[in-house]
Amino acid sequence: MKNSRRSFIKSASTLLAGASLLHTLPLRAIAPSDRIRIGAIGINGMGWSDLNALLKNPAVECVALCDVDKNVLDKRVAELAKRDIKVKAYSDYRQLLDDKSIDAVVIGTPDHWHCLQMTDACSAGKHVYVEKPAGNSIVECNTMMAAQARYNRVVQVGQWQRSQQHFKDAIDFVHSGQLGQVRLVKAWAYMGWMKSIPVQPDGTPPAGVDYKSWLGPAATRPFNPNRFHFNFRWYWDYAGGLMTDWGVHLLDYALIGMKAQSPKSIMAAGGKFAYPDDAAETPDTLTTVYEFDNYNIQWESATGIDGGPYNRTHGIAFIGNNGTLVLDRGGWEVIPEKGKMEAIARKPSVDNGLDLHAKNFIEVIQSGNMNDLHCPIAAGAHIATTAQMGNIAFRTGKKIYWDDKKKAFTDSEANKFLAAAYHNGYKIPKIG
Repeated sequence: MKNSRRSFIKSASTLLAGASLLHTLPLRAIAPSDRIRIGAIGINGMGWSDLNALLKNPAVECVALCDVDKNVLDKRVAELAKRDIKVKAYSDYRQLLDDKSIDAVVIGTPDHWHCLQMTDACSAGKHVYVEKPAGNSIVECNTMMAAQARYNRVVQVGQWQRSQQHFKDAIDFVHSGQLGQVRLVKAWAYMGWMKSIPVQPDGTPPAGVDYKSWLGPAATRPFNPNRFHFNFRWYWDYAGGLMTDWGVHLLDYALIGMKAQSPKSIMAAGGKFAYPDDAAETPDTLTTVYEFDNYNIQWESATGIDGGPYNRTHGIAFIGNNGTLVLDRGGWEVIPEKGKMEAIARKPSVDNGLDLHAKNFIEVIQSGNMNDLHCPIAAGAHIATTAQMGNIAFRTGKKIYWDDKKKAFTDSEANKFLAAAYHNGYKIPKIG
């Protein structure tokens, strides 16, 4: 699988052909005997999980935390203190980046902050572990790739399934050709645990929350608890719903399995069918079709339902002429077409993908060998771009076509969604 992963990363990196000429900072390997000093920005959810996975590596030392919610910040500082880990605490991430003793940062903030904070971190000479999705727009994804190339930092995107062995084994089987011609790949997320989000009135931010900094480049609007912390995912100002939450994980392996680059066309249909009157903006039900040469990739998502395809709440199915390989976080199996191949019983997952992903990040910082990175920014940006394409098709209500040479759609309305609107004096970084 190592060659498969490397070939995929290489092809994704063609989006930045020649960008290596822009490197201005030498990539200095850090010896395994040296400590890697980490700071974490955004520590309420996955940022905290990422940091704890990194701390399982003996070479890692956490020295700083940053969050715009003082309640979260104080809680995490206290939790680390109980483990005899003393850290500096910041409410402004730029102050953390000014600390030249910090080697790397975790970015676990809401999606609309990823691009600015990653580019600033790279500019400050830090290596970066950034949560998925890489960017909150296609332009942001391109900007993040350019920043990594410009500053030559190790950037790992939190697509941790890329570090799990059973995912690699399943893709090896797909690439072996035993399934026959694969004409359709399905990826899906049926989230039965997701209930309706009740409408709540606007109010004042909780004490200790720097709401202005939380908004950052997003449009200014009154504070509403539905838009804060975990539920930011269901609002277009900050994220892209299940498509960019679970879709980037599962569509990622659909693309790897098919060695796919950019789709020719994308169409999507869905809406708020389960909870039409709740507070969320993004669709609770969505079907998206990506057209490639000789095959399609289909995405399905639904909230309030657990009964997804093949009796699984989530997964990827490679449907071939000889059989279908079904893959999810728990394992993989092959369901044969009658008389065309043998069934393969479910092969369960045996490892911890997040821990392995964090370890891979640290090992690449130590070795300086970018080719060993499991999800470099080029790969993370490729899948985030693909997910954004699906959301753009839904929001325009059209079948849209991608011009890969121009890196744009052929439809002017769709192209309005290429870049996220920045507000409050913030601008998308220009990487020169």
